[in-house]
Order: sequence, then structure tokens, then C-alpha cells
Amino acid sequence: MWYFTWILGLGFALGAAVINVMWLEANYAFGERDEQTTLDRFIEAGKAGAVPAN
Repeated sequence: MWYFTWILGLGFALGAAVINVMWLEANYAFGERDEQTTLDRFIEAGKAGAVPAN
């Protein structure tokens, strides 16, 4: 019976991912968000969270 919980959880995760992508694409389509600005924010976040090499 554990597989029912597993498949429901997987379905919920996939549903949340699809809704997130649709929301992001809607923001791009209606001009609320710029793709280059989003990319720059990801790059800056990567630099801030990077672990320095010894």
C-alpha cells in the first residue's frame, strides 16, 4: 500500500513543477519579468553560495 502514497507524492511534485513553469512563462509573456535579469540573479546567487577552493 506504500505505493499509493508514493504515486500521490510524485503526482503532487509534478503538478507543482508544471504550475511553477506556467507561472514563470506567464510572467515573461506579460512583461513582468525579463529573462536576462533572471539569468543575472541566478549567476549572482551562484557566486554568493560558492565554496572557495583551497
